[in-house]
Amino acid sequence: MKRLALGLSALVFSTLSASAQSGADFFKNRKMTLVTSASIGGGYDQYARLLARHMPKHIPDGPTMVVQNMPGAEGIKAANYLYVAAPADGSVIGGLQRNTGLAKFYHPDNANAQFDARKFIWLGSTQQEIGFFLLRTAAHASDLEKMRSKEITVSSTSRNSPSSIYPRLLNALFGTKIRVIEGYDGSQTSLLAMERGEVDGHVSGGTSANFRARYRPWEKAGEVSVIMQIGMERDDEYPNVPTALEMAPDAEARAIFEIAFVEQVMGRPFVIPPNAPADRVAILRAAFDRTMTDKSFLEEAAKQGAEINPVSGARINQLLDTVYTAPPALAQRVRALIQ
Repeated sequence: MKRLALGLSALVFSTLSASAQSGADFFKNRKMTLVTSASIGGGYDQYARLLARHMPKHIPDGPTMVVQNMPGAEGIKAANYLYVAAPADGSVIGGLQRNTGLAKFYHPDNANAQFDARKFIWLGSTQQEIGFFLLRTAAHASDLEKMRSKEITVSSTSRNSPSSIYPRLLNALFGTKIRVIEGYDGSQTSLLAMERGEVDGHVSGGTSANFRARYRPWEKAGEVSVIMQIGMERDDEYPNVPTALEMAPDAEARAIFEIAFVEQVMGRPFVIPPNAPADRVAILRAAFDRTMTDKSFLEEAAKQGAEINPVSGARINQLLDTVYTAPPALAQRVRALIQ
């Protein structure tokens, strides 16, 4: 009995010691893991590795941080791991895909998604996405009024990609006649199709450095124009081109765009598993925010062509709360249009 009592005392002491190891003490000599939902070499992986190299400098006692790639199920595999199995002590952070946050909103019965996006502790995003509606001059349909009476073709990869979803939204909310040609294997081949005249245009979900480099020569030659922006705000390069949100014809259309474009704001998001200690969360969020203005981080990002346009974790949590508490009728309308 005495031995059992001693054992219980040791267990209680160990538990109290672990809980007492808070804040800066916890990160001393710590090996942290950044689990990214992306495969090696892609854009999400690029941002994860940038963050892993620079963020530890802004955490007390400078822990090390290694990247672990966990691709699968369009980001759902990594999200499930971070929500269900990963240590919730601040030693693990995750890099998710921007559509993961709305996965359960669009598909409430999706049994594969074992997480509640609102319960993740969002660190923030390194970038906000803004897509462009590119249209060939030869299409002679440079405004919405003309596209309501004339069919316009655009290139896309698949039905569930932004390059197909956003044109469907435009058709439903603006009355345009955009026909999506699916089956291209990426944004570069989608742009090539436009260059060849196979399609009239392309509606992108994002605008990477490679994407912009591809169409700019055509734009300078007067062959292609950006006629609309797909996001919550205007890109600095196109201050005079309106967003779809700004052009929304009524309050319902605006509300639909505000939900659909939350993914755009989330861009390249990073999270902490739920229930992490509040003091460690505060340290990690502050470290993330400081990294976003770190000179060496920004210089390396610029060399890699990785745009940095950060969003705070608090704003992402707020946006998700707004989406998931949307009126049922509005939520059903959005889901019907996205499918």
